[in-house]
Amino acid sequence: MSDKPRIESGAVYSRQEAAEALGISLSTLKRLVRKGYLKISKPQGMRRVFITGESILSMLQATTVEKGA
Repeated sequence: MSDKPRIESGAVYSRQEAAEALGISLSTLKRLVRKGYLKISKPQGMRRVFITGESILSMLQATTVEKGA
């Protein structure tokens, strides 16, 4: 069984929560955002940014490597 939290498509995650759910460092997550692999949401008037579960799942689906490929 995995210790990683389950990613829900309708959920909203902070950068730290998203990094933990993916099992990557915060700097790697920021790089994925900068390169356009993950989309962020920044509510008006707030400094914090959020990442939707849908964005995380879309990135994972698009970057899945199949065995023997």
